[in-house]
Amino acid sequence: MNLPRFPEFKLIGLEDQSLLTAAIARAPHEACEINFANIFLWRHFERSKLTTINGNLCVLCEPSQEPAYFLQPIGDREIEGTIRTCLSFAPRISRVDEGFAMKYGGSFRSEQDRDNFDYVYRTEDLAGLKGKKYDGKRNRIRKFERVHTYAYSRLSREHLPGCHELLAMWLEAKAGSDGFLANVWRAVIEEGLTRPDELGLRGGVFEIGGRIAAFSLGTELSPKTAVIPIEIVDPAYEGLSQLVNREFVRREWAGFHFINREQDNGIPGLRRAKTSYHPHHFVKKYNIWG
Repeated sequence: MNLPRFPEFKLIGLEDQSLLTAAIARAPHEACEINFANIFLWRHFERSKLTTINGNLCVLCEPSQEPAYFLQPIGDREIEGTIRTCLSFAPRISRVDEGFAMKYGGSFRSEQDRDNFDYVYRTEDLAGLKGKKYDGKRNRIRKFERVHTYAYSRLSREHLPGCHELLAMWLEAKAGSDGFLANVWRAVIEEGLTRPDELGLRGGVFEIGGRIAAFSLGTELSPKTAVIPIEIVDPAYEGLSQLVNREFVRREWAGFHFINREQDNGIPGLRRAKTSYHPHHFVKKYNIWG
């Protein structure tokens, strides 16, 4: 199908998947946001809309809690003119990778966005946890395995009731009284669980005593990199999160060189946790302002 030309927009839908995926494949991105599943799953919260500018595919996000922004344009035609058009409509272009910012940001005001840096790890590091720097992770896993027996399965429809039950418990613990946050995450994760095949997602489920205690969802970001945007773990099991992190990579993503574990959003605890796995590199992101 043909997408509208700026200033016309359309709300993103499943019918846009093949076109958007093909456009991204022609101009690969390292940023976790630039893949169809991410854009689609967050469409209600971000109110994501599509348009074309100078033949480039552009995604406008208008979340209720922050100013509107465009994602980095997907394409390579008349980029400076495309940037100017985007900035005539929204105050910034966000989640811009470093290469794009260095090449085009000089004519505009640009700044690093540390809270949105993606953490990227070598697959062999997450799957092996070898060496002294991972002693603590391996010890936690061993402690868990001494006490518990788990079963791993590829996510299927029969797992959905147990996943939804775990998600409700996890949201109550993590979001607390923040109903807005809970509803956003519930909508995103439940849709990912119920239509993984349509969105190109691959899921893994961990059961303890016949009950689902963890699940994770990931997808291909590029031929060399997988991204894992969703990992839900029952916090009652010490060491389970470390085991899930390792086993999901081992069992589903061993054919990729790198694993992108997304950003920390400036949350101190999340930053410590992601740093503790010793990232190979960051996908450094920028904002470009008019």
